Parts: sequence; structure tokens; C-alpha cells
Amino acid sequence: MANLKSSQVPNVIYAQASVHSIGGQSIFAESSKITSDSVQQYHSKDELVQKAVKKLKENGFEVLNVGDISISIAASPQMFEKVFNTTIVLKEREVRGIPGKSSTTILDSTNSNTIGFINTDNSPLADVLEGIAIGERVFYYSPALMQTDRPSDLPPQKDYYHLKPPYDLVKLLRAGDVHQSGIKGNGIKVVMVDSGFYKHPFFSKHNFKANQVILGPGAVEPEHDESGHGTGESVNLFSLAPNIDFTMVKMNFFDSVGAFNAAVALNPDIITCSCGSDIRESYLSGYNKVLEAAVANAVSHGITVLFSSGNEQYSFPGMHPDVVSVGGVFVQENGIMQATQYASGFMSRVYPNRQSPDICGLVGLLPLAAYIMLPVEPGDEIDKDLSGNVHPNGDETSPYDGWAAFSGTSAAAPQIAGVCALMKQVNSELSPIQIREILQRTARDVTEGESFHNPALTGRDLATGYGLVDAYSAIEEAKLIQ
Repeated sequence: MANLKSSQVPNVIYAQASVHSIGGQSIFAESSKITSDSVQQYHSKDELVQKAVKKLKENGFEVLNVGDISISIAASPQMFEKVFNTTIVLKEREVRGIPGKSSTTILDSTNSNTIGFINTDNSPLADVLEGIAIGERVFYYSPALMQTDRPSDLPPQKDYYHLKPPYDLVKLLRAGDVHQSGIKGNGIKVVMVDSGFYKHPFFSKHNFKANQVILGPGAVEPEHDESGHGTGESVNLFSLAPNIDFTMVKMNFFDSVGAFNAAVALNPDIITCSCGSDIRESYLSGYNKVLEAAVANAVSHGITVLFSSGNEQYSFPGMHPDVVSVGGVFVQENGIMQATQYASGFMSRVYPNRQSPDICGLVGLLPLAAYIMLPVEPGDEIDKDLSGNVHPNGDETSPYDGWAAFSGTSAAAPQIAGVCALMKQVNSELSPIQIREILQRTARDVTEGESFHNPALTGRDLATGYGLVDAYSAIEEAKLIQ
């Protein structure tokens, strides 16, 4: 799906088809708040799912993925309009915290009042489908074409204060003694859903090993990372847990549900995601209702799911009650910890009493959070976008050198995922809720700075949740849980 122009509906639309649930209530019902405790009633009978797949294909839709909660499909806008008696239209929605953007164009259907929802009642698939959710673009929470030269395995030397992985991350997040004792995430299956993975020489230099990239529905070119985001952020994960069993699911930006379901199908211990939507209302769109159910379903299967809390956004699914919501703390050169305005901290308007974040990783300061020097594919979007300008308005690297300094809560989430992998190694029986509670209890309190205009205070606060993660303390407590 190409970038949307203001007057142009794309040639191919990605969407999620929801089969009638066994509980009788649609996942699109506004009153439903789907969590791991309730998600089972939104599953569907296998025979009805198979019937839905058959009928979708018969009516001209490409079936890309069949998940527990929904079916990823694609077709032309004309096909959607013909089968479901509707018109596909363009709408603008405000977004914040995304460099160079104040709004994003989304697709909507004229046959319902719910944003992004296609009513299936008056269609030949009414007997199998309760509704269709049109795909929405998600955004990564770090600043925002192909390889020209083989990049160096060593980062460029710059005079401004920044962190060099893995060493600085290990030190500041207190994982050094843990690694010395042989706890490095050995064999723990971690999946990252992101923009892809490029085999930068940095990974082989540090013996960081990745499995073959899995393509989510609609994604292409598994050997490339056109953005650079996934490649760079994976270093945050490897720095904390270098011996994990790692897989990247490359995502099509307009089918995050399909990519997330592809990650769940790999049956991992942990899924980490650094993307989302800015949800300032008290309700979710049709597509985000499907994503809500997909996240709840993963956690109900014992998978620990982490999402970034956002960079100046009310991030969803970062606010979902089942996830580990990850914010940011900036550690100064003298070791003083402070909340950063680059990271979000807020009370959800969708889920009453849900505070985000739960815990924090390392995130830089405004304007660009150019804080961690990370490897990327030479000449990709991040390599180009951050180059040239003097820090802090750029990272002072070359646009084709395969290195860029960035962070955001996109970096913090995989850092915490790495700590979760260490915890799972020492205690494989830990549930997702136990992992989150241990992270919260063992965090280091941050009392300086502010996040999202919320001051950091003594104890739990909106700026940093429970504070900056402490890998050593979290592992020690994980050992004691029966």
C-alpha cells in the first residue's frame, strides 16, 4: 500500500475480517474492553473460520493470514465497495510527536459510523463475518535507498554525549553482573515486529545472531530494512540479552495486526513492538479494536508483550492493560537520572485507571533524542534523515555510513524486552503479569525532570511509571518467585 495522497485511494487496501465470535458479542462493540481475561469469548469456531476464508476468496479477496481473532485480507477498493455495498473515502486524523507530520490520512467506509469499520450485514458474507476493519498506518516511536557500501562494524566517533551499545546500555541498566553469571537470555524466544532487519557487520562482531526474517502480510524484501528502525532498535534488545533466539517480523505499515499475528504464530516467550497510534479519544477505531483483541489473545497464551508508551502521544497499544508499557528516562553523563519530555506519560482515556508507562528504558532528550549510536542499513530513511545537522538537531553522521544516533521509546521497549528475556531464563514459569510486577517493584525511582508535562515525583508517577529498569534487581527477584 503506497503512501496516501490527499485525493487518492490506494490501489490495494489491507484489512482485518472478523468472524462471528463464539461469545456472541462483536469485537467492534463499543462497550467491549478486550483483555486476556475476556479474549477467549471473541474466538470463532474453526469450521466458521474456514467457511469465511473460502467465501472471502470466492468473492475476490486475497487471504494473507488467518489468526485466532481475525483474518488478514487485501483487495482493490472497488472490490470492497462492491461486496460490502459501501464507498471507501479518505479522512485526515491528527497525529502528534511525529517529525514533519501533523496529520495522517486514513481510509473509512460510508456504511457505518465507526471510523475504519465496514459493516458486513448487507453482504454475501453476513453469515460468517461480523465486520471488516480497514488497515491503519502505525508510526514508530523514534525520529524518522538501499545499501551503497558495506558499513563499518565500529560506530563513528562523535564529541557529543551519547551511548555506545552494548556496553553503555549494559552498564546503565545494571546487566553487567547478570551477564557475568551466564544469564544472557539463553534460548528465550523473542520476536520483534518492526521495519525489518539488515545484517550489519556490527551484529557479527558482537556475535548477535538472528533467525531468517519473517514477512508479515503485505511486507516484502526480507533482506532489507528500508527504514532502518528495526535494525537499530534490535541492538537495544541484543545488548541486554545477547543469547536470545531472535526473529524479526517485518511489518507492512498498513497491516500491523497481520504482522502481530504472524509473531504470535511463532509461539515466542516475548513480543516487543515500538509502534502504535495516538489515541486521545475514549474509544478505539474498528482496526484498533481488532488489534486490542490480538494483543489480549497473545497475553492469554502466556506471551509477554511490550509496547512503547509513545513520544508525545497517547500511544495505543501502549496503553493496553495487558502489555508492559515502556517509557523513557535520560541518564546524564554524570549519572543523574531524569524524565524526558521526548517520552510519553499519561492516563488512558480508553481504559479507566490505566496509567502508561509501567517502566522505563533509556531515551534521549528533545528535539530528536539523538542518544544511542545504532547500526542501520546504509542510505536508509533514518541514516539520511538524521545526518548532516549539528547535534542535537542531527547526529553528525554521514547519510550513507550505516550509523545513526536515535532512541525514543522505540529504543526503550526492546531494552526492557531484553531484561524480560533474562528473567525468563532464570525462571521460565513467570507469567506476563508476574514479569510486569517484578519490573515495577525493582525499578529505580526517578525524581527529576518531566515527561509529557508531568513532573517526576517520589514513587510511581505519570512521568516514568515506577522508574528506570534495574536488570540486576529484577533477575534476583525473579529467582525467588515460585
